Amino acid sequence: MTTEIPTDALREPLPLADVNLADLDRFTDGVTPWRMFHTLRHEDPVHWQPEEAPNSGFWAVTRHQDIVRVDRDPETFTSTRFVNLEEVDDDQIKKRASILELDGVRHRALRSLIQRQFGANVISGYTDFLRGLTARTLDAALAKGRFDFVEDVSADFPINVLARLLDVPPEDNQRLIDWGNRIIGHTDPDYADVLLHSEESERYRDLPFRSPASLEVFEYGRELARRRRGGDGTDLVSRLVNTMPRDGVPLSPQDFDNYFLLLVVAGNETTRHTISHSMLALIQHPEQLARLQEDPSLIPVAVEEFLRWASPVYHFRRTATRDVELGGRLVREGDKVVMWFASGNRDEDVFGDPYAFDVTRADNDHVTFGKGSPHLCLGNLLARTEIRIMFEELIPRLADIRLAGDVPRVRSNFVNGIKKLPVEVSLA
Repeated sequence: MTTEIPTDALREPLPLADVNLADLDRFTDGVTPWRMFHTLRHEDPVHWQPEEAPNSGFWAVTRHQDIVRVDRDPETFTSTRFVNLEEVDDDQIKKRASILELDGVRHRALRSLIQRQFGANVISGYTDFLRGLTARTLDAALAKGRFDFVEDVSADFPINVLARLLDVPPEDNQRLIDWGNRIIGHTDPDYADVLLHSEESERYRDLPFRSPASLEVFEYGRELARRRRGGDGTDLVSRLVNTMPRDGVPLSPQDFDNYFLLLVVAGNETTRHTISHSMLALIQHPEQLARLQEDPSLIPVAVEEFLRWASPVYHFRRTATRDVELGGRLVREGDKVVMWFASGNRDEDVFGDPYAFDVTRADNDHVTFGKGSPHLCLGNLLARTEIRIMFEELIPRLADIRLAGDVPRVRSNFVNGIKKLPVEVSLA
């Protein structure tokens, strides 16, 4: 089976008139998104992208330097009007806003509730747990010889870590995975209970991602909160319900619901998809896998290339708070401004030969977690540690790994996800 997508295909000229970042069907082949980004970076790096009603269009920001500028300036480019492409009214914002949709003092106060749990001292204490969990995950998967790498490794591993952080039993793992699929996959008919922007989705307009699965997550989280409130636990739920935010404003029940849902979704999806894309890249570039097999000390450096290459989240949105010039364009107050992190991670002005997958790449200034932003991913150190340990444990076990079927992708321009990665392995 031919697995590698030729580099030239990823930057093959695509007429600017054919670029449509709002067309979700263009994000399912593993090629077209990168062609669109390439065209925009070179021809129209701050590009006005029309959308179908009820949305009104957005500025697509595709160069690394412009993405960093937007991400670092919440006063000009706010998160408070929401960070995905859906346009919401003030009432929806009040009901649906999570820490992602806050700026300033309140954002810092809610972030600090659990920030220490994702710090270096705490994460370093997870090393033995992560290695043991990784070994058990790989023992079960590799013994099959032929299996779906997403189901048996990429999804299984981070959800077990999340269960540990939330202090919930492993038998709940599949529910957590399913909830994440249904919520983040709200534009994919294979995952969604109700497709975004369908007529039925109006019934759920006040729920995160308009997903009825959110109600199930809320109910689950509320029961955990009821049991942990007033206790002395150190898990994330206990921290949320038993700690007063620094600004002195207690977490409301709605704040807790939305915070907990974010942990369930973000705590699994991005790490899962990064691991999947990284494994696929190593299959497609066997010479890079061989380098890591010959010199495992390269794996920490390779992790940064995995993150750049995978770009598990395509974009995040901001909204302009004033008229401002950006990349030679006049952005008006109230306009949606969308940072396409995946495009920034292929910017030729920052990365030499950006379409080359190079596990020895130095000075890897990717924007996968954000860069210099107040919204820098809280779990970035945990994600890096999970990915590093996964490949430190996996690579020495492999004599050979190859694709054993098609690799379908999530129909989404938000999450860069792989649904299935069928593989066949021979063990070292």
